[in-house]
Amino acid sequence: MNKNTPNYGKITTPAEIGQMIRAKRQQEGLTQAEVAGLCNVGNRFLSELENGKTTTELGKVLKVLNCLGLNIIIAPRSGLNL
Repeated sequence: MNKNTPNYGKITTPAEIGQMIRAKRQQEGLTQAEVAGLCNVGNRFLSELENGKTTTELGKVLKVLNCLGLNIIIAPRSGLNL
């Protein structure tokens, strides 16, 4: 696996979401500006998202994931982490 191939799987932090988005963007050979334009979000937003900013707007995150052809799947696990 090369450095631009995303390691898909369980995500537990905003930083991991950002890493996945960056890896997919790079795998597709696109710049941040190109992806921001294609996904109709700002360059700054995409940069902050890729850098794991914890307060990014969920709707925009989902828009970028969808635009890049990535899915979020929510599955139950045993027990609660309260």
